Amino acid sequence: MSESPYKSRSSPRKAPRQARSLATVSVIVEAAARILEERGHEGFSTNAVAEKAGVSIGSLYQYFPRKDALIGALILRQTMSLIGEAESAAGEPTGEAALSALIDPCVRQQLERPALARLLDYEEARLPLDAQTDRIKHRFLELTRNTLARPDMPPQPNIDIAARDVVAIIKGMIDAAGEHGEKDRDGLALRVRRAVIGYLRASSEGR
Repeated sequence: MSESPYKSRSSPRKAPRQARSLATVSVIVEAAARILEERGHEGFSTNAVAEKAGVSIGSLYQYFPRKDALIGALILRQTMSLIGEAESAAGEPTGEAALSALIDPCVRQQLERPALARLLDYEEARLPLDAQTDRIKHRFLELTRNTLARPDMPPQPNIDIAARDVVAIIKGMIDAAGEHGEKDRDGLALRVRRAVIGYLRASSEGR
């Protein structure tokens, strides 16, 4: 049986362990991000990334055997960063504060580097999830469910469905804002919160 192409794409060929290797991989992944931002898919190649990172193509291939491996590493980096910030939701004193802690990092990540975010959204839709990224996404869903289960939030008839819907609302609105070139983070976060709270209240009241 052949190995999954996404597995090879998302996982480095050689796992970095020493500080120097970790630093090299970090530089390579950031170089990939910058090439995508500056040149788009058309200008994205392992040679271009190696040149941008200041490493030999052989050094790059030690860790990333093909372009898709670089894309996978970028998606994983962005997703891990997002979930790291979203974890703060668990410590917020109220449900609405916890909801903001989930929404705000999503908005920030989309609008901070919008070109990169849009390109990675496309790649994420094009290619199946690897196991690690899938686990992280499930963690975001779990954090959302935990937020909706708080006693000060509108009670939901089916909290699992509500959690999935809320994640879809957050992602859909933020992705659309990125596609339209929005830059107002606070305004977008406010609109997303209003949409989610409106959905939760309507669902709670059976409307």
